Order: sequence, then structure tokens, then C-alpha cells
Amino acid sequence: MKKYHGIKVLLIEGRARQVMPLMKSLHELGCHVTTYNTSKLDLGYASKYPNRKILSFCSDKDRDKTLRSIRQELIDNKYDLVIPLTDFVAIILAQNKQELSQYTTIAVNDWDVFQYASDKLKTMKVCMDNSIPCPRTYIADEIPSNLSDLRLDFPVVIKPRTGSAAVGFRVVDNMNELKGVIKATQAKFGPSLVQEYIPQTDLQYKTQIFIDRNGMMKSAVVFAKVRWYPLAGGSSTLNVTVKRPDIVESCQKLLKMIGWRGYADVDLIQDPRDDVAKIMEINPRITGSVKICYKAGVNFSEQILQDFLGEPVTECFDYLENIYLRYLHTDLLWFLNSRERFKAKPSWFNFRNSSDQIFDADDPWPFITYSIQSAGKLATDKQRRKLT
Repeated sequence: MKKYHGIKVLLIEGRARQVMPLMKSLHELGCHVTTYNTSKLDLGYASKYPNRKILSFCSDKDRDKTLRSIRQELIDNKYDLVIPLTDFVAIILAQNKQELSQYTTIAVNDWDVFQYASDKLKTMKVCMDNSIPCPRTYIADEIPSNLSDLRLDFPVVIKPRTGSAAVGFRVVDNMNELKGVIKATQAKFGPSLVQEYIPQTDLQYKTQIFIDRNGMMKSAVVFAKVRWYPLAGGSSTLNVTVKRPDIVESCQKLLKMIGWRGYADVDLIQDPRDDVAKIMEINPRITGSVKICYKAGVNFSEQILQDFLGEPVTECFDYLENIYLRYLHTDLLWFLNSRERFKAKPSWFNFRNSSDQIFDADDPWPFITYSIQSAGKLATDKQRRKLT
């Protein structure tokens, strides 16, 4: 019998790419895995790995109804552990953790800690106040007419205080354009910030870290974003694992300052002006690129279970380098739109030491259903990123 046999885990929600390595690894560890889905095309519904698959309501357009649906599922079916896989679900669970914890263990931080990660301005303020490398960042509503008062020069970045995948991200080149973009961004995406622009001529990085219940870092995997889409700034389409102790040190310091526990994903960008990797944001839930960590030898599923059960969490810092993870659906869009399509290093056609975020030869059907979903969502996603 496997060590974690019978532990009931609920993954919310099954449409997220990160559900693929999570449900597979939890299944292999012996857990009873349930995926919470909104469509039979969802990865979590199409996969062979869940023991149980449910269809229910989950939408960021109606968070009250989503909360009611999740609450009812927790009441009707007993789970040992609930893991959110999307931003808005993680926010809902964190905001309502005290109430929902009477039914199960919720794998999110308490709201007073969680909000330092979900709000980019709070994240940047902690960095700026504690000399952690980051771009200078300010509340959009408080920007004076003269940016030099803030030691900012054009171009600058405008983006929402909450969100992911660079939705709402805009680069502004002059004061005449600035006020209009701020107004349009806040009208569509809510409270926003103005940030120092870091030239995107160097690599971006991610660090995925696990902090145990005692505040000790137990694993840290750094990987570079080799390509991303949209080209102006977006989610990674090809990643590669690297060793960067300086990045781990910055991220560990930030997470320690806010009292973080469990899994965290931190985005950084290398500033070519001073050759320092600077923190951009914390993603307070398991991200779509987490599969690269499993391929490199770090099993976050096992660490989450160990921490949940009060066991010593296995340390894992010696991961494999030069492991590649591709997100073929958007990497294909990168290829079609980039002028560097035949000049890229590594070559777009090089699949050595590489795996895909979605495709699994042992579980191929989700790749097909996800492709169908993605084709239907492509136009919607473009519209979502527009300001008007």
C-alpha cells in the first residue's frame, strides 16, 4: 500500500494547466484525487488520473456563486486537503479560509499574508522597504505631472494591482498617453500601478519555492523564460532550469518578510542596466509551469502532503539543470508572430530534454480536449487584454 493511500485531495479547478502534474503525482503517491471542473473538456475531467471528477460552477465573473458552489461541495463530500490552481479561486479560499477550514484543510495562506502576494503593489512595497531588488512602483492615482519627482523616466509600465499572465500590461512612452492609459486600465481591470520599465532585452526568471510550516525553505527551483507570448510581455512558452543562488536568496528574503508558508512562485526579470534580477510579482498558487520542477526532480505534491500531515518535509535543492518545458499551444503562436522564429536559441525545432506542459504520452486525451478549448478561447483572450 502506498504511503498516502486514501488521503482525499480536491483540486480546484480542472481547466488549469498545472492540474496535469498535480493529479498525476498525487495519484502516484496513493491519494484519492477529485478534480473540480466546469466542462467535460477540462484537463481535470479528460484525464485518466482522477478517482472522481465533478462538474460545478466556477467563474471569476460571479465569485459569490463560486464560493457557494465550493462550500456545498466541501459540505457534501469530505476532503482532507483542498488545493486551488487559479488566482481567483485562491483568493476566494484565502478570504474565506476561516469559515471553510471547518470542513477541510485549505492549502492557502491566511488572508493577512496572502494579500501581500495577490496585490502587486504590496509585494513591491515590501521589496522597496527591505532593499530587495525590484522595479520602483507607485499607485497609479498618485502619479504627479513630473515623473522625475519619483525618479522615473519614460517609458513606464501600467498594470493592474491583481491578475496574471500580463493581462492589462501596457508600456507608455509619454505623459500625454499616461493619464489615458491609467484611466482605461483602471476602468477595465481595477486599481492599477505605475512601474519603472525594465528593458526586456535579457531573460526573465521564475523561482518556485516551498516553505514548510516552521518557516524553513525546503526546495527552490529557478528557471529562465526563454520565450514568452504575447511578445510584448506575457506568459512563458519555453522554460529551462538554471542555477541562480542570488535569485533564490532574494525570493527567500521576500517570502520570509511576509511570513509565507507552503508553495510560492516568484517572477523576476534580469535588468540589463545593472545585471541584477529584480522581483516583479508573487503568484500565490501553483502555476502552469510547475511541471518543469517535477521533471527536474522536485516533487511539490509530496512536500505539500508531508507538511499537511505534520511530517518532516524532504529537502530538495539539487535539481537537474537544462531541463526544458514547452507550452506548445502558445509557443506555436510565438513562432507565427516572432521575427526571430528561425534565429531563436535554442531552436524552436529542438525538443531535446524537453516536455510539454499539457501532453503526456500516458494520458494523451487531455491534450486533445485542451486544444479544442484553446482554439475557442483565442479570440476571447485577445479581447480580454485590450483596454477598449
